[in-house]
Amino acid sequence: MANSRDPALVDTFCQEVEQQVKVLNEGLLALESQNDPQAIESLMRAAHSVKGAAKMLELQSVVDLAHQMESCFVCIQSELQAHELQNQTTTTDSADLDRLFQGVDWLDNLHRRPPDQVMPWVDTQAEVLATLQTSLQQLWQALGGDSPPTSTLMPRSPSTLAASEAATPADRVVRVSADNLHRIIGLAGESLVDANWLQPFADSLGLVKLQQQELSRILEHLERELTQQGQTSPQLKALIQTARRQEQDCYDLLDDRLGELELYVRRSLNLSDRLYREVIHAHMRPFSDGIEGFPRMVRDLSRQLNKQVRFEVLGKATAVDRDILNKLEAPLTHILRNAVDHGIEPVNDRLAQGKPPYGTVRMEALHRGGMLVITISDDGQGIDLEELRQTVQARGLVSRDMGAQLSETELLDFLFLPGFSTATQVTEVSGRGVGLDVAKTMAQQVGGRVQVTTQKGQGSRFHFQLPLTLSVVRALLVQIGGETYAFPLARVDQIVQISLQEIYQVEGRPFFTKDEQNIGLVPAHLVLELPPAPVSSDELAVVVIQEGGRSYGVVVEQFLGEEDLVVRPLDPRLGRIRDMSAVALLRDGSPVLIIDGVELVRSIDQHLRTNLSLNVTLQSRPVLAQGQCVLVVDDSPTVRATETRLLQQHHYEVHQAASGVEAWEALLQHNYDLLITDVDMPGMSGLELLYQVRNHAKLQTLPVIMVSYRDREEDRQQGLRAGANFYLMKSNFQDDTLIKAVRSLLG
Repeated sequence: MANSRDPALVDTFCQEVEQQVKVLNEGLLALESQNDPQAIESLMRAAHSVKGAAKMLELQSVVDLAHQMESCFVCIQSELQAHELQNQTTTTDSADLDRLFQGVDWLDNLHRRPPDQVMPWVDTQAEVLATLQTSLQQLWQALGGDSPPTSTLMPRSPSTLAASEAATPADRVVRVSADNLHRIIGLAGESLVDANWLQPFADSLGLVKLQQQELSRILEHLERELTQQGQTSPQLKALIQTARRQEQDCYDLLDDRLGELELYVRRSLNLSDRLYREVIHAHMRPFSDGIEGFPRMVRDLSRQLNKQVRFEVLGKATAVDRDILNKLEAPLTHILRNAVDHGIEPVNDRLAQGKPPYGTVRMEALHRGGMLVITISDDGQGIDLEELRQTVQARGLVSRDMGAQLSETELLDFLFLPGFSTATQVTEVSGRGVGLDVAKTMAQQVGGRVQVTTQKGQGSRFHFQLPLTLSVVRALLVQIGGETYAFPLARVDQIVQISLQEIYQVEGRPFFTKDEQNIGLVPAHLVLELPPAPVSSDELAVVVIQEGGRSYGVVVEQFLGEEDLVVRPLDPRLGRIRDMSAVALLRDGSPVLIIDGVELVRSIDQHLRTNLSLNVTLQSRPVLAQGQCVLVVDDSPTVRATETRLLQQHHYEVHQAASGVEAWEALLQHNYDLLITDVDMPGMSGLELLYQVRNHAKLQTLPVIMVSYRDREEDRQQGLRAGANFYLMKSNFQDDTLIKAVRSLLG
């Protein structure tokens, strides 16, 4: 008994139970959908493995449970074989399988316990195990069991267990902590860097070889000159010949060693590169590792809702970064549950529409364009856009006139609002409106995005675009303040070279125009508080970064190219380094700091509150003359059009902006009498825009009206505290509320 309580042995037992639970879940699902005879074989082996492992730990209650499950599998196998001999088809009753799934669930709970808690926990489960045993005993009898269940497989001892595991073709799995894996990645990167140092050393020896050749020519020339001058005594001649032999021996030795070194350099570089790639690959996991519980979840949920759902997974072997895979579980769970609950219709409804009785939910993962693409689709009823439109209007998020003009994309964006749901009642399955908000937040956190498309009666499709890995980043190397820095390419919108003639100045700040977009310029050395670098040409190297809808042109000294960098965390002993997210080693061994795009944008926002200027000659652009002009800001074209039409009917001049960033640039370039802005906008929100306005010396007195879908009193108070003169609901556009507010501010 003492050995059976050994924590290391208990941990090994839990690992084996974890592996067999996966086999049991997969086998039962295959048995339910396909009546696969091979599934029965795998189920019997899995139950028998659990039984043998539990017996070694003297967990008799677990032995009895696994043995009872194994006996049920034997009866199911006999039934399938009997029908096969009679050329009959049969299906396994899902209600019967529910009892077996309950046993699997108990084993799943078992292996999740810490090793030191497994034994005490099992002791507290006597009543639960008795209920499971009774249920499985009844199932065994219903399946035709007429004698005490006996094992049909050979008893397993530790030696036979080891032999069977050795014969298993599947890859063995070793548990490695994330911290250890990150350290191994760092060491592999250092190994590759060190290997790159060998080539310069070999090149330097090549120079020594050339100098040896030059020395040989000098000795030969010396001997020839002495001979011509008749100054060659036998002793001097012998001395010169000895020197030439020594020089030749040194040359031959150097030539041989240099050849061996060059061969070693090639082998070392190849080995280090392979090691580096293998370690990086070890940080990737197949997509299937992160979705093991999804087939079972879809099966149980469809049973709960009395629906027939077939779940398909494509791209199981697609490699996914471990960190991203861990973040995917919650958003994918929400979307799958919504697909089964809201998307797939009941059987009778599907049959009435001419559809097969079972609905299909498909999940696919693949690499495309340097990104990880995950698609979840279903062939259900789709999202009723008109019902969604009515829900939006009923909640007072838009007026009826405006709601009627919202496009499909604008309507579907409401699904990602926190707390928004089209469900008529809250159930334990759905209705709280948190799922899609979680999905969107996760995608944004890793630098990706999620979109939804739908077709009524045909189904819906959710489309994720995510970076392939968070461990290795493709980066743009630039020079700032004479030092090298890295911009992750995922955060770089474009890189451009602009001439000084393309720059114009508005209120002391430089701008340039690219693709009909006005982009503010900010010197990188000012943001990072580095020494300024002189401008040596008539062109500036600009990195255009985009974060949350905001675009800035960051001026650097020069572009140094692109490189794949192994991301390593900053040493905590250095403290927090502003605007930097991580560090990496270049191929020459020098360290490089990786710029945090999100934090850099925040720093730029802070700098925009002061008068910054480039140390170059700038050309100014005239500012519009002051007049009765209103700037309308909203990311929805329908809302902008509605507000503009309403204001123009009352003889106001109106300019439009589609984002907070665009509005801020417009406010710096033109004079406006009133700002009307939305609250919820991607990138710079209406509240952030208002903070910018109230902190600007020339704009702080500008009247501001905030409009929003949010109708809570705390949202209204937040807007007024931030400095808004009025806070209105968009549903009020149908009456004179907006115009009355405008007139009260403009007269």
